[in-house]
Amino acid sequence: MRSFDAARVWESICHQTRSFVHDAGFDDVVIGLSGGLDSSLVAALAVSALGPEHVHGVQMGGPFTSDASKRDASELAERLHIDLLAFPITDAFAAFSATWEACLGAPLEGLAAENTQARLRMCILMALSNARGWLVLNTGNRSEAAMGYSTLHGDMAGAFAPIGGLYKTEAYALARYANEQAACEGRCAPIPQSVLAKPPSAELADGQTDEASLGMGYPELDELLFQMLDEHICAADISSEAERIWERYQKSAFKRAQEPPFAAIPR
Repeated sequence: MRSFDAARVWESICHQTRSFVHDAGFDDVVIGLSGGLDSSLVAALAVSALGPEHVHGVQMGGPFTSDASKRDASELAERLHIDLLAFPITDAFAAFSATWEACLGAPLEGLAAENTQARLRMCILMALSNARGWLVLNTGNRSEAAMGYSTLHGDMAGAFAPIGGLYKTEAYALARYANEQAACEGRCAPIPQSVLAKPPSAELADGQTDEASLGMGYPELDELLFQMLDEHICAADISSEAERIWERYQKSAFKRAQEPPFAAIPR
């Protein structure tokens, strides 16, 4: 993939985020902090754009959330000096599951169970937005949107997506840049190393990882997406794997149509 100017990208995303939030009439934002890379990066960008006093994190642990992810979210909030609300969804998910089974005579399982967790989390974020006047920032990236690897009315919701124009590998590069800049300035790295090191996962089922669900690693996926979407190379001229990715990309168009606006990335 073509390299990008991390400093320029950082400043551009911060400027666009700040403008969107203020133009919408808000001062504060709220972000679901999963302990993963994307939400950590969005929180760091929001702090840079708005100041820590205007950024609020929510840790919404569910039945498959690891203790490590909870620790990572807490450590991130401490490093960024933002407040962090603990708002678990485990009881709400159990209650919904029980009602589902009582009404349908079958357990809530599979994709329906996974997506219900994502939608419960968004209910919490939207309720906080209504109750406290905080704008919800979306934490999705371009790789996920391209593959339809997101939940309608769940993690796709939110008013603005600061990293919605970044491929996943670019999100990692921008997070590393943030930590390197902090080191150069004698500050604590904003994003814990454990967040950068662990395999990406939505933690909606036991042992789930993004790359297993997508069928390939992000570096390979992003390279194929870049060739097709940015260099406009026909999938058939790349590989059979590219054709499979392109088919999934086309089938996900209806979901991308419902993605929130995102920051334009200077390239």
